[in-house]
Amino acid sequence: MGSVNEEKLRFCIDRGGTFTDVYAEIPGQSDGRVLKLLSVDPLNYDDAPIEGIRRILEEYTGEKIPRTAKIPTDKIEWIRMGTTVATNALLERKGERIALCVTKGFRDLLQIGDQARPHIFDLTATKPSNLYEEVVEVDERVELVLEEDKGNKDSSFVQGVSGELVRVVKPLNQETMKPLLKGLLDKGISCLAVVLMHSYTYPHHEISVEKLAMSLGFRHVSCSSALTPMVRAVPRGLTASVDAYLTPVVKDYLSGFMSRFDEGLGKVNVLFMQSDGGLAPESRFSGHKAVLSGPAGGVVGYSQTLFGLETEKPLIGFDMGGTSTDVSRYAGSYEQVIETKIAGAIIQAPQLDINTVAAGGGSKLKFQFGAFRVGPQSVGAHPGPVCYRKGGELAVTDANLILGFVIPDYFPAIFGPNEDQPLDIKATRKEFEKLAGQINSYRKSQDPSAKDMTVEEIALGFVNVANETMCRPIRQLTEMKGHETRNHALACFGGAGPQHACAIARSLGMTEVLIHRFCGILSAYGMGLADVVEEAQEPYAAVYGPESILEASCREALLLKQVRHKLQEQAFSEENIRTETYLNLRYEGTDTAIMVKRKIAEDGSRGDYAEEFVRLFQQEYGFKLQNRNILICDVRVRGVGVANILKPRDLEPASCDPRVEGHYKVYFGNGWHDTPLFKLENLGYGHVMLGPAIIMNGSSTVIVEPKCKAIITKYGNIKIKIESSVNTVKVAENVADVVQLSIFNHRFMGIAEQMGRTLQRTSISTNIKERLDFSCALFGPDGGLVANAPHVPVHLGAMSSTVQWQLNYWGDNLNEGDVLVTNHPCAGGSHLPDITVITPVFDNGKLVFFVASRGHHAEIGGVTPGSMPPFSKSIWEEGAAIKAFKLVQKGVFQEEGIIKLLQFPGADELAHKIPGTRRLQDNLSDLRAQVAANQRGIILIKELIAQYGLDTVQAYMTYVQLNAEEAVREMLKSVAAKVSSQSTKLGDGKSVNIEEEDYMDDGSVIHLKLSIDSDKGEATFDFSRTSAEVYGNWNAPEAVTAAAVIYCLRCLVDVDIPLNQGCLAPVKIHIPAGSFLSPSDKAAVVGGNVLTSQRVTDVVLTAFQACACSQGCMNNLTFGDNTFGYYETIGGGSGAGPSWDGTSGVQCHMTNTRMTDPEIFEQRYPVILHKFGIRENSGGDGLHRGGDGLVREIEFRHPVVVSILSERRVHAPRGLKGGRDGARGANYLVTKDKRRIYLGGKNTVEVQAGEILQILTPGGGGFGYSP
Repeated sequence: MGSVNEEKLRFCIDRGGTFTDVYAEIPGQSDGRVLKLLSVDPLNYDDAPIEGIRRILEEYTGEKIPRTAKIPTDKIEWIRMGTTVATNALLERKGERIALCVTKGFRDLLQIGDQARPHIFDLTATKPSNLYEEVVEVDERVELVLEEDKGNKDSSFVQGVSGELVRVVKPLNQETMKPLLKGLLDKGISCLAVVLMHSYTYPHHEISVEKLAMSLGFRHVSCSSALTPMVRAVPRGLTASVDAYLTPVVKDYLSGFMSRFDEGLGKVNVLFMQSDGGLAPESRFSGHKAVLSGPAGGVVGYSQTLFGLETEKPLIGFDMGGTSTDVSRYAGSYEQVIETKIAGAIIQAPQLDINTVAAGGGSKLKFQFGAFRVGPQSVGAHPGPVCYRKGGELAVTDANLILGFVIPDYFPAIFGPNEDQPLDIKATRKEFEKLAGQINSYRKSQDPSAKDMTVEEIALGFVNVANETMCRPIRQLTEMKGHETRNHALACFGGAGPQHACAIARSLGMTEVLIHRFCGILSAYGMGLADVVEEAQEPYAAVYGPESILEASCREALLLKQVRHKLQEQAFSEENIRTETYLNLRYEGTDTAIMVKRKIAEDGSRGDYAEEFVRLFQQEYGFKLQNRNILICDVRVRGVGVANILKPRDLEPASCDPRVEGHYKVYFGNGWHDTPLFKLENLGYGHVMLGPAIIMNGSSTVIVEPKCKAIITKYGNIKIKIESSVNTVKVAENVADVVQLSIFNHRFMGIAEQMGRTLQRTSISTNIKERLDFSCALFGPDGGLVANAPHVPVHLGAMSSTVQWQLNYWGDNLNEGDVLVTNHPCAGGSHLPDITVITPVFDNGKLVFFVASRGHHAEIGGVTPGSMPPFSKSIWEEGAAIKAFKLVQKGVFQEEGIIKLLQFPGADELAHKIPGTRRLQDNLSDLRAQVAANQRGIILIKELIAQYGLDTVQAYMTYVQLNAEEAVREMLKSVAAKVSSQSTKLGDGKSVNIEEEDYMDDGSVIHLKLSIDSDKGEATFDFSRTSAEVYGNWNAPEAVTAAAVIYCLRCLVDVDIPLNQGCLAPVKIHIPAGSFLSPSDKAAVVGGNVLTSQRVTDVVLTAFQACACSQGCMNNLTFGDNTFGYYETIGGGSGAGPSWDGTSGVQCHMTNTRMTDPEIFEQRYPVILHKFGIRENSGGDGLHRGGDGLVREIEFRHPVVVSILSERRVHAPRGLKGGRDGARGANYLVTKDKRRIYLGGKNTVEVQAGEILQILTPGGGGFGYSP
């Protein structure tokens, strides 16, 4: 494998979605041959890679090879290929027909997933479709043995692969399986995905199913335990279903590809690129490892040719295509992730960490609500942008054409009816002129003195907005891992990337851009730089220590032997094999595992995994956990067959000035520039071109902006030095610049998002780190919300009243270095577990902003573990209540003070001895994480102020709120018009009045009178006639109702507007004091946040006739004892709408938190999950059906205290416009003597070992009369 035959051709191929790129090394030629073909061109050829090889062989040999003939292989040394066959099949849902084989009780496990809906403001709550058609439930069960039972001598105990003891409770019966599998074959399904509970450690049942299925004639079986033997059934099962769905498609394509060659193919080395950046032979290339095949080639391409050769800086890979842009990072080793989500499917396998953003050359351009918007919708390849002559819409490519960033003379003339015309700049300009009329008309309405924007200014504005859209994921990719973005170089490739490179680098504060000479085909070129990779992994569960390290080393040795053998089978000699070993480690009590590579010192000594884990954990999360065990989860080895095929070639130093091929007009920020154009093939090492300049690199256009300098390196690549600082913007008018408005929207939201990522990284509790029960936001100096990252809807807009309350309370007694903490409902809080940390931001001693983070602390004291007592009647029963406290005072963390508040919550109520927090250290750690998240926000705000100036930043803080206000006003006007047209009883065309009400299960009523002024676009939400404060805990602070209203408005706008105070500006909310939506400061409120918020949402959306009621509940379950506590919320059915069915088994409206994986649930807690599935037919009937609820059955293996806090057990979720109601929920306890006891909606019960809790969550209401 290490030898090289100089007399034969070598092919590197990337078969992309639109184009297939071929790079061939040809004997006797110093430069490789580059060929670009349409991936699908059925009139001319069947397969693009075969056609590329055929054409190049014809050129080289001079002999005609008919398209129908087999390709001769005597002149081919090797072929390396990446393909999007798997990706396209997944995106288009055109894979193999498959069935899912799963443990009984879990037939809907993969459909439910983690319960979260993909887009929180999408009322349809649409989730990706299942890949499988049928489900077979396997009547088998394996349980983990509890720690205290391990000493018992029991013949049914078996040691699993991971070292964990398991008990086979119900063995697999093959005879009962046979008819089920035969039934699938009878339906034409011959591919199977298998995921059985705890098969990661006990794979025997999955293996039995596979053997039986193959013996019956199944074509392909994907066993989850063989693909990814890691704990967590959902991602493992989804990976198996992806593999079963794609592998037959991939194998069919590969066998078809291989069949096109003559009988000598066996002597040709043919390898395919995997998602992890390694190559594999056809026999080992499977579906779940093929999805990032093409993008992985690009990462290998830029990393192996630029890092260390052209720069010592870490690289950001920037691959901009037609519909999306891929972003990655390289700093000497490939950054890999074990799990990612692609096209809605979770894939658990080693793969390069490539982030995709929906912005590319085909992203649509729109002017909406006074702001420029780019994407996320794409015009696609057909009809494509306006300039493609197919009647398309304006896209980023059109804007680049207007500006001269795309040169029609150098773009293929393949357009028009005969496919022989150039890009249509006239049609593009005409469409931009139409848009300019709309934009300038709007600007004049805002400011009569506003000067008209030219077509070029508008096009440049859209490009700037597109650039900022792409900067956001780059900042997140680097800074969420603790790296400074500005310290990187931008490695740019892909068709459209080099046009944007200088502008993006400048925005990110980078000073260096690198563009490979093969940037247009770098994914193909990267195939020739990749190594062959074989991996092996197995689970191993143990506490890190001398004994476990010895066992892990033994497991490593066996796995290393396997991968070496596989590489030796592929003709790699021992000296060409490199191995790496990893342990997947996590701290005890956390879910965050890190795959740690063992460091080998120069003297050959092996480094300590634990030391490296602590270092990596601290780098990524900003802290280390003291006195906490480190747990081993998995052992992994990676064998690399080093190929060393393609080598960079040095260029001769240039002996003359660079040759100018012509001059073209290019528009930059300060007007048109007469810009020289150069061809890269005519440039030599050392040539320097000062910006502005154009360099044509094959079909890619490289734009060198003014104040930049391009240098040709000795390897023929382009290095651009960015010599100017980041552009600044001055406020020139008293109205917002429509371009800068969009950019500041992105920047403000980006700050809130990065705060959220910091909080997720630095927290330790499952609730915040894994379930994502938190929100982060940015506020003006008056406490008005500027941007709220959309994490948990019930927090939306609600923190503004919290900040304003603190501002009024502290007044002038706020100093730099102060951090405030509060959770009291009367101080703008929601319920006590949601603790808000607020930091004022000062600039030169002046208060200019606030940042805040709110996180759900799973334990803050109170009468029950988990701080969610079902029967609390006063707030002091619910735990620590903090109105105002300086958590940090002038930079000093007030640990003693906050400990006192958390441990002695009843200090103000001397008569009540209320337990303090049961998890103090978790509270303190998460509070510090919230402080760190706020500090991250402050740093980013100060960077923004340094870049633009305080006046500008504060002006746009106001403008983004006005922009959101305008969007909501327009929505209210359109809703009023729609409602008036449907019924004259509700409105006269100028105003609309709607009354709506719904009931809590105790009979208390939420009454809403909604009045909309259709002329002004204003609305009043009047909750008069709502019931009085209740003697229970479903009282809801006013902030909760405000959050529900802002959530509903954002859903109805259906445009990606920022969530800020402006949304509520056209809205008045009247809540009568003393009602249960505005209770006294002594009222119990823990249920208001999680139950009443859902009912308010249902009432508002029903008033707008937007959709039927969803499950109207969060189904809060807590259980625990003095040693542990657990909390979860359970999904249900979403309400149907005018054009959609409701979604089953999903988190609805005011929450979107994740569900713990069943295997983790059983591994960490003394429970057995018998059933978790869809509650069939619980959705309301109608023209469109409501979504079904869920069924969850939990057996407890220890005595514990269980608390359930739920609603919709008496009053069903209502249908709308003739649709039927959804089914009510129900909670039962099945005792050891088999009695089934109804628990009602709210209860606390002491459960004995062996007793089972059954929770049936409500379905959603139906919409419309069913015909």
